[in-house]
Amino acid sequence: MSFAAPLASTIFSRLYRPFSTTQTRSFSASETQSRNMSNTQIATVAAGCFWGVEHLYRKNFGNGKGLLDAKVGYCGGETPAPSYRAVCTGQSGHAEALQVTFDPSIVTYAQLLEFFYRMHDPTTENRQGPDVGTQYRSAIFTHDDEQHKIAEEITRKVGTEWYKTPLSTKIVPVAQWWDAEEYHQLYLQNNPAGYECPAHFIRNFPPLSE
Repeated sequence: MSFAAPLASTIFSRLYRPFSTTQTRSFSASETQSRNMSNTQIATVAAGCFWGVEHLYRKNFGNGKGLLDAKVGYCGGETPAPSYRAVCTGQSGHAEALQVTFDPSIVTYAQLLEFFYRMHDPTTENRQGPDVGTQYRSAIFTHDDEQHKIAEEITRKVGTEWYKTPLSTKIVPVAQWWDAEEYHQLYLQNNPAGYECPAHFIRNFPPLSE
């Protein structure tokens, strides 16, 4: 991806992403989990503009590398059936998020979280690159106690070994999930010249300690 575009142009392209009135679908945490087959798991994260987050996860874990499905949506807020327009105001409480279904025999939850911390900047609160607001916060939405434990441990190691500074990432139960409008799904695959947050790239860190 290119990072040479002037700040003004990236802000313009980000603000003028298209809106849609397409109705979103709601799934509770238990309903989302029940959609899984017995040999799959779900991970839900937020790391800024969900277009780039989905794109990088699919690129790195798709094609037999453990990712079975991915969708972008809204999570973490109280507003029911949020639209993209509502989330963009920063008043809905929701974050732009990614939910992936994965095969833990191929890629582990811990590996997905290590990648999460490589592909965005977890030190900037409510911001990724030029995108500012609570909807762009860094968050891990856990689906059970084991995921919560793993997320806390990975986050602790990342803060001390990689960034060496306090992280803004929040670790909270997933609660309600809302699918984003259909045109947001696979957005950068369908629109290769679309906006990509300049904070979304893979950072070269050493392996975390055991």
